Amino acid sequence: MKLETILLHGDLSFDPVTGAVSTPIYQSATFRHPGLGESTGYDYSRALNPTRSVLEKRLALAENGRYGLAFSSGMGAISSLIKLFSPGDNIIVSADLYGGTYRLFNDYYSKYGFSFCWVDTSDFERIEKHFTRQTKALFVETPSNPMMKVTDIRRCAGFIHERGGFLIVDNTFLTPWLQNPLDFGADFVIHSGTKYLSGHHDTLCGFIVHSNDGAEARLRDAQMSEGAALAPFDAWLTLRGLKTLALRVDKAARNAEIIAGWLRQHPAVEEVFWIGFPDHPQHELSLRQSRGPGSMISFYMKDAGHIPRILKKVSLIMFAESLGGTDSLITYPVVQTHSAIPEAMRVAAGVNDRLLRLSVGIENVNDLIADLDQAFRAA
Repeated sequence: MKLETILLHGDLSFDPVTGAVSTPIYQSATFRHPGLGESTGYDYSRALNPTRSVLEKRLALAENGRYGLAFSSGMGAISSLIKLFSPGDNIIVSADLYGGTYRLFNDYYSKYGFSFCWVDTSDFERIEKHFTRQTKALFVETPSNPMMKVTDIRRCAGFIHERGGFLIVDNTFLTPWLQNPLDFGADFVIHSGTKYLSGHHDTLCGFIVHSNDGAEARLRDAQMSEGAALAPFDAWLTLRGLKTLALRVDKAARNAEIIAGWLRQHPAVEEVFWIGFPDHPQHELSLRQSRGPGSMISFYMKDAGHIPRILKKVSLIMFAESLGGTDSLITYPVVQTHSAIPEAMRVAAGVNDRLLRLSVGIENVNDLIADLDQAFRAA
């Protein structure tokens, strides 16, 4: 089956018992055993739930993986994945990534003997330079959040595999519709499904997708033991979101192309970061490992003093955290998504007080431009 059909149907498009074309919501914490030593396959929803199982299988198919695990948030997914490693292990991480990931690694897991090295992973020589005998994994966001840097997945996979480690790719920005990291050698794919996968700003969820037989039982045990498994209703909402993922991502990307060009010509804007520009430093790499640039745009204003007024005046585009939904959102990373990152590191990565991040939605593109234009003029 083609990917858009998989997103709609997965391996089972109806309930085999009732014929329901919408996967039932099995809103049950526990399940009756037929007898001692007998099970229907479902015992307790923290371990397995039928609604969640359908979602996990469907996303695994979409990412060309064998296994999928659904969590109550993207951070829950990352936290469980770290359980594959041991104190003393080092992980090289994209320096330009979501601030919540930095906080989880630096403020929490570093206390337990893990070490993390923050590197511009779009520059392969820096990865080579910072690799040590303790390095067990590369954790990359590509494109990165918010500076839209692209990391070479295949090259990173070859490098870390030769040294016995894993490649972990956060695929939140492009989704399986535009990029499949497992096809290029990644071992584990992470999603904040809160974003494009559920797609309507109404659900928190996260995912790990992989094909590692040896890791599956350990990840399932971590998911069950930590208790961050996705609830049945949220799993159903995400299944519904997947059905329109292709349509939403393509529409938002068309809007983003027009808006990125408009921003680049605006006299108040200094620089626009969007991987669809032919002069983007990793544009050719992006074409080799993905099927499109997506709909995330970051840009520097020339005057940071204009930003509070812009954020106050936008009306159709909402000033809010998060991204990837039907509605366009604008975010100020320095005080929102990346405030947990130390200032020196943040500025070195390009996240300064002139940067805005725009998640382009599926509204009429002329209405979005008109909203930006009136907000810029008001500033």
